Amino acid sequence: MLVPTLLFFLINSYIPMVGIYFAFTRFDFNGGLFGSQFIGLENFSFLWKSGKLVELTLNTIGYNLAFIFFKNILAILFAVLLSEIHGKWFKKITQSVLFLPYFVSFVLLSAISYNMFNYETGFVNTMLKSFDIAPVNFYNTPWIWIFLLIAFYLWKQIGYSMVIYLASITGISDEYYEAARIDGATILQRIRYITIPMLMPAFFLLLLFSIGSIMKGQFDLFYQLIGNNGLLFSTTDIIDTYVFRSLKETFDIGMATAAGLYQSLFGFILILTVNYLIKKSNEDYALF
Repeated sequence: MLVPTLLFFLINSYIPMVGIYFAFTRFDFNGGLFGSQFIGLENFSFLWKSGKLVELTLNTIGYNLAFIFFKNILAILFAVLLSEIHGKWFKKITQSVLFLPYFVSFVLLSAISYNMFNYETGFVNTMLKSFDIAPVNFYNTPWIWIFLLIAFYLWKQIGYSMVIYLASITGISDEYYEAARIDGATILQRIRYITIPMLMPAFFLLLLFSIGSIMKGQFDLFYQLIGNNGLLFSTTDIIDTYVFRSLKETFDIGMATAAGLYQSLFGFILILTVNYLIKKSNEDYALF
C-alpha cells in the first residue's frame, strides 16, 4: 500500500532535486542539464552584488511576518468570540461568513482589487470624487500596496485559521470552565487563564509550519494583484515573483534556480532554529 505513495514522492519530490545543479550553471538549452557551463557560485554572487537578493529577502520575510502575526492574532480573537456566542444559528452564520473568503480564487480577488482601485473607474476613486477629493493612483503608489496586500491576505485567510483555533477551543473540557465559574471567574478571566493557555499547542504548531515557509511568498496573491507592474516592484517584489519573471521573460534558469535554492535553504534553517528555541522553552510545543 505504501508503494504508490513512495513513488509519488520519488517522482515529484526527490528526482526533481537533481535540478539543483542548475543553480551552479549558465544554462543553455542545447547543452541541457549536464552540458551547460559550470560557473560555481556566480549566480548567487550576481544576486548579492545587484542588491536584488537583499530586497527580495526583506520583502518576502517582511510580508510573511505581518501575515503570520496579524492572521494568528485575529484568528484567535474571532475564535474566542465565536466560542462565547450561544445562539446556534447566529454562530453558524457568522462562522460561514468569516470562512467563505477562503474559497475565493486569487483571480477573482484580482478582479475585485482592480475594480476597487482603478484610477479612473474604481469604486474608491469614484467615492473620493463624489466628495470632491482628488483620486489616488493606487497602481503608481508602491507604499499603499504594503497595506493592501496584507489586508487582502487577512480577509482571505483568517477564516481558515479561525476554524482551527475554534476546533481547539471546542476540545477544551467544560469541567475547567465550570470550576472557574464556581470560583467566580469572569468571562475575561476564563479566556485569559483557560482558553488562551489551552490554545498554545495549536498556536505553536501553526507558527512552526508558518516559519518553515516564511521564505515562500504568497505567489498567487502577489502575481494576481500586482502582475508585471514594475512601478510597484520596490515594495511588492518577492522571491517567488522574481523567479517566475526570470523564467518567463529571460529564460535564465540558472539564476531562477539559485534564487529558489537560497529560498529553500534559508527556510530550512529558520524552521530548525525556531523549533530548537521552542523546544528549549517547552518540549511539548516542539514539532520534533
